[in-house]
Amino acid sequence: MSDPVSLVQTVALAAGLAWASGLRLYLVLFLAGLLSHLGYLQLPENLRILENPLVMGASGVLLVAEAIADKVPGFDSFWDSLQTFVRIPAGALLAAFSLGTADPALLLAAGLIGGTITAGTALSKAGGRLAINTSPEPFSNWAASVSEEAAVLGGFWLMLTQPWVFLGVLALFLALLVWLLPRLWRFLRAAITRIARFFRTGTGGGSDVTPPRV
Repeated sequence: MSDPVSLVQTVALAAGLAWASGLRLYLVLFLAGLLSHLGYLQLPENLRILENPLVMGASGVLLVAEAIADKVPGFDSFWDSLQTFVRIPAGALLAAFSLGTADPALLLAAGLIGGTITAGTALSKAGGRLAINTSPEPFSNWAASVSEEAAVLGGFWLMLTQPWVFLGVLALFLALLVWLLPRLWRFLRAAITRIARFFRTGTGGGSDVTPPRV
């Protein structure tokens, strides 16, 4: 950790795993295990469990399931709503364990920062998908899904080959999130209000109508 190059690589690995987990957790787990097994990625001892055949098999099956679910309009938002509760703690753990240290203070700090990065990414993804789902055609969902997969793969490549560049791009992405998330939240709140109003008028609308006088 004292070597500046190693320090940058470690920080890039921790931040990269946290960021990518917000988009495609199971792709991250499978890809990290595969690259480590092939010798292209040096994982710390705490994360070498990702190379285990059982872990790779489970993450591979879930990767295929997520790739399919993420391309079905409407169901992709349902999947995101469930997976957000898995992605955030998983991203926090991956960021913490990436440091390869037993110092509780460093682990906690990395977990908090990593979980925040994962949460921002996951919430922006979920909000973007809800916005896309206002359109009835499926092509925008497919394009968004493939773009997210390409972003994770490209992010991994950049993280391994150009960690400084990756950290710079990630900083710009996080700055964009700070600007974007309040706007997404307003959109989500308006969408939830419209849905609640629809169900109120659809199920209990009869009680709001004054019966005609005879």
